[in-house]
Amino acid sequence: MIGVMTVHVTEAELARDVRAVLAKVRQGVEVIIEQDCVPVAILKAPQVKGRRISEVIAALEANGANAVVDEDFARDVKAGINAQREPWNPPP
Repeated sequence: MIGVMTVHVTEAELARDVRAVLAKVRQGVEVIIEQDCVPVAILKAPQVKGRRISEVIAALEANGANAVVDEDFARDVKAGINAQREPWNPPP
């Protein structure tokens, strides 16, 4: 991938400041986590597919749609998002 910045951090550096590492990931930096100079994991931002709901609403309005976005709609969207999330259960 052209233009993707990569940084290497140790396991200890990650543990010491996970917020800073995640901030780098949010900026588009690929972070390679190493243990004893051996890469063990790569953190990178997910590839986003689809459109934001605000873009969908703007497109509907631009096309003259008269749909009303009310509290029920917002609740349904939130329920749909939550239904796709699974808790992280790491092995012991």
